[in-house]
Amino acid sequence: MAFQPLDPLLHAELRLAVMSLLIADEEAEFPYIKEQTGATAGNLSVQIDKLSAAGYIKVKKTFKGKRPCTLCRITSKGQKAFTAYVEALKGYLEIKNKD
Repeated sequence: MAFQPLDPLLHAELRLAVMSLLIADEEAEFPYIKEQTGATAGNLSVQIDKLSAAGYIKVKKTFKGKRPCTLCRITSKGQKAFTAYVEALKGYLEIKNKD
């Protein structure tokens, strides 16, 4: 049995954490994601930009009162990519468990 390739975009720890949060909640504000992942604002921003450029998430910048608010939402493309990643990873685990 051959290994299925793992999406390199999702294989990075922080991007995988962001996607995992968004799979569960569909959307989340930047401070919540930052708090849950323990990432720095700069690093998280870069990783969110990469996920957005790939079409895995949509980023909406609005205001709550006078404060800026960045809202991240998973897309159907992102949901499909995450599901495919998890299924490929399960394949790795199945092969490992057969040994």
